[in-house]
Amino acid sequence: MAKPGRLGVGIIGAGKVGAVLGAALRAAEHAVVGVSAVSDASRERAETLLPGVPILEVQDIVERAELVLLAVPDDALGPLVEGLAKLGAWQPGQLVAHTSGRFGVGILRPVRAAGAIPLALHPAMTFTGMSLDLTRLLDCSFGVTADPAMLPIAQALVVEMGAEPVAIAEADRTLYHAALAHGSNHLVTLVAQASQLLREVGVEAPERMLGPLLRASLENALASGESALTGPVARGDVGTVAAHSEALRELDGGSGGDILEAYLAMARATARRAGSRGLLKPEQIDGIRQALEAPDAGGPIPEEGP
Repeated sequence: MAKPGRLGVGIIGAGKVGAVLGAALRAAEHAVVGVSAVSDASRERAETLLPGVPILEVQDIVERAELVLLAVPDDALGPLVEGLAKLGAWQPGQLVAHTSGRFGVGILRPVRAAGAIPLALHPAMTFTGMSLDLTRLLDCSFGVTADPAMLPIAQALVVEMGAEPVAIAEADRTLYHAALAHGSNHLVTLVAQASQLLREVGVEAPERMLGPLLRASLENALASGESALTGPVARGDVGTVAAHSEALRELDGGSGGDILEAYLAMARATARRAGSRGLLKPEQIDGIRQALEAPDAGGPIPEEGP
């Protein structure tokens, strides 16, 4: 016997996110009535994570579903919603949720105009598109945006998927998404850069050297915030910072490659934050700024705004 309040769910976009969230909703005993999948990879993903669910055209899915989950790229979301509105596809009372981090419910204005209920459900997690993501959802938070009367519905859907809903105001969605992208995406870039440097000096398995260090750093930062900060910048070790920047300039052949650029930017930001917390004296901050400038820069690096 089905639980009360079970919905017929349609998944538009069998990418890594859509297929996994569809499987999570199915595990909560909602019925997935259809999924759209265009590429071979998405069709295979749908067959693996949503076995037995028919692969349908988008308009057919919207017609059959009580809850439509739009798991498409950010730039495709608006045109998709507007195109379906022009076809008269949206239905009064239908729940329509998207998984974009950048947008709230404003992008779903055509849905609202048709009498359907717009929701924004963004999982703050990176996905592989495999079944292991279902386990990761148990530790995951969702950025949730909805009209006040509909917020409990959005929150309930997230809880049913095993995750934690966190309400994000419509006006704050872009900043919310920037925070996640800055932390997650740039972390990957930093790891790749650090791995490249270690390979340059002959370390064959940089992931084995970096793994324990980075995991400990991340856990400490999450548990203790900026009080977990260590290293030459936080200590005001000007000579080491200067040696780092000189070595990176030599590696890049003086061309200012991406590793040098990232190191300089992050070292400056770290010095400013350490200074604002009273960890560095003004003369130490000035020394670090001078250590980070190119030898031919012609003067100290101007202090950035407050």
